[in-house]
Amino acid sequence: MGTKLDARGQDCPKPVIMTKKALEEIKEGFVICIVDNEVAKENLTKLAKSLSHDYDVKKNSDKEFHITIIKGKEKIEELEISTPNTFKDMTIVFGSDKMGKGSDELGELLMKGFIYALTESFPYPSSLIFLNSGVRLTIEGSNTLDDLKKLEAQGIKILSCGACLDFYKVAEKLVVGEVSNMYNILEEIKNANNTLMI
Repeated sequence: MGTKLDARGQDCPKPVIMTKKALEEIKEGFVICIVDNEVAKENLTKLAKSLSHDYDVKKNSDKEFHITIIKGKEKIEELEISTPNTFKDMTIVFGSDKMGKGSDELGELLMKGFIYALTESFPYPSSLIFLNSGVRLTIEGSNTLDDLKKLEAQGIKILSCGACLDFYKVAEKLVVGEVSNMYNILEEIKNANNTLMI
């Protein structure tokens, strides 16, 4: 039995408290906590040691750590064999808030359906990038926000182009993910083995 926690952006000691509570709620199994700073990572490893639990740390990006803490008899080696890969090395780029050409109304419905389908698809893409009018999907009023928040909670990186947000004058309305720049977006695309343009 496994639990995944997203503690990115949380101040100390919240990641430790969240993880400790999740461990207390299970008899045995594992808890994966995602954090975005070295201090939180070190605090979580100290927690695992203090509880005499087996643990593993994976660095998924320059600023992101996935700390797996095992409670019970299961070992990290067994977990890695029995647990499928959560993420596929794929970046999906959204260049519009609509899918396909033709009817705008239909395009909006198709896009909403596509993003909902991502929440039910496994393994997940590692990152989603929003460019041009695609940034409208990540701001207030978007009908895809609930699904995008679910994906972000699972650890998927969501990046919106800052220049695009500024162009449409909606930067202050960003609700999900983070603002990025073209250099970082290019690096994300270059480092992915697969890139899908929507």
